[in-house]
Amino acid sequence: MYKNLAAALVAACLVSPAFSQSPAPEKEPLKIGFVYVAPLAEAGWVRQHEEGRQAVDAALGSKVKTTYVENVAEGADAERVIRDLARQGNMLIFTPSFGYMEPTLKVAKDFPDVKFESVTGYKTAPNVAVANARYYEGRYLAGIAAGRLAGSAGYVAGFPIPEVIQGINAFTLGMRSVNPQAEVKVVWLGAWFDPPRERDAAMTLFNQGVEVIAFHTGSTAVMRAAQERGKLAIAYHSDMRKVAPDAQLLAVTHQWGNYYTRRAQAVLDGNWKSGAFGGGVKEGMVRVDSFGPKIPKQVAAEVMARQRDIAAGRLHPFKAQTALLDNEGQEVLAAGKTLTDAQILAMNFLVQGVQGKLPK
Repeated sequence: MYKNLAAALVAACLVSPAFSQSPAPEKEPLKIGFVYVAPLAEAGWVRQHEEGRQAVDAALGSKVKTTYVENVAEGADAERVIRDLARQGNMLIFTPSFGYMEPTLKVAKDFPDVKFESVTGYKTAPNVAVANARYYEGRYLAGIAAGRLAGSAGYVAGFPIPEVIQGINAFTLGMRSVNPQAEVKVVWLGAWFDPPRERDAAMTLFNQGVEVIAFHTGSTAVMRAAQERGKLAIAYHSDMRKVAPDAQLLAVTHQWGNYYTRRAQAVLDGNWKSGAFGGGVKEGMVRVDSFGPKIPKQVAAEVMARQRDIAAGRLHPFKAQTALLDNEGQEVLAAGKTLTDAQILAMNFLVQGVQGKLPK
């Protein structure tokens, strides 16, 4: 009798919830850090990366916990912030600014288990990937619109790195594809985010007679200047019609959400790998949109048609229809040839039609 009772008690223990094993603890969310080179504003470079971070939160929910640090200067400050994020347990850290590349590599050596993404950088390591976009595709399209409406353009530029040079050249080639005598005047700032100087540079260019302006800096100051002066401007990074409702011709926008989400999911899945990644119009990372009220419908239609051509591979901004010359008259590419990705990534010349020289 007691033997049977003992067996029954054992059986009851095996099936009773009171004696069952405790559920496995929930997996901790993946902590992801973002470092921003300028203050988080309503539009611009940082805004687009912040929207990318928010897209990660929306897509992955409780699987991730994201954070960001804004207005971090390139150099020693960047290294300190990136290192702090790693120490705080962030296992994936995005550093979207060219000047963050070296600090990211330095910190990565000390945190081999942390994954880093150097956005706009070009040096990789076992735990450092690089990502970039073919921003120049959008610049070429913007140039087509500018060339249809103006014979001269201004360009406020941050630093003479290949990414910026590509944009100036593609914009100029786009203008000259529809207006062969178009000229582009460039003002170099030596800064990514300095709204007062960005505004002053734009005003200087307007005083020199430019009819439309583009820029590669981080604020909306150039757009505001164009609105104030009654001129046309190309928004960059974001749609900026909120601050320049009449001035905005169109916007070249950047879309980071899908890329950031895919890379975070790769870490969650355990299959993250280093490498060089990116995309352009075809992949939806770069696009021209947000046309303003002063762009003729036929010009907008033309730009959208050329955007479809780029997406389909029928058009490349750096394919030379005739010999491609620099602005000193030297041939840099024979007619019918196309610059390779490696050549584009190392671009260090200004095309014919751009006034001025690259800063030393």
